[in-house]
Amino acid sequence: MTIKLQIITPEKIVYQNEVDQITAPTKDGEITVLPEHVGLLTQIVPGEIIVRKGEATHALAVTGGFMEVSKDSVNILADYAIRAEDIEVLKAQEAQRKAQKLMDERTSEQDFAIAQSEMIKAITELKVAQKRKSRTLHSSSQ
Repeated sequence: MTIKLQIITPEKIVYQNEVDQITAPTKDGEITVLPEHVGLLTQIVPGEIIVRKGEATHALAVTGGFMEVSKDSVNILADYAIRAEDIEVLKAQEAQRKAQKLMDERTSEQDFAIAQSEMIKAITELKVAQKRKSRTLHSSSQ
């Protein structure tokens, strides 16, 4: 038995597939959703979404949004989401440096909020990329 998963951002559908389980960071802690889960609407916080289908595991970085769970489907409406394999570490590190510089300059409240959002995005991408790298090294050494 599987569950339909869609992860959608304002720009595109980032992930869409039938999966066995989804683990997501919520405002109340990390939760795992399996097929026939009770209905739920919860807020997603910055972190890593882990999707399992058979033996395969996929990771995505997400900066926030909402997750709607029904008996046979999960829809995640994310502010921003990216598959772990699509994260460009050097680009994320540069974005983090730029965001920190803008936050340090404190030009305006709006600029600070934008820089803070970019900082969260960059840090989340880097954390997920690091976890993925650790998991890859760990599994290849066994």
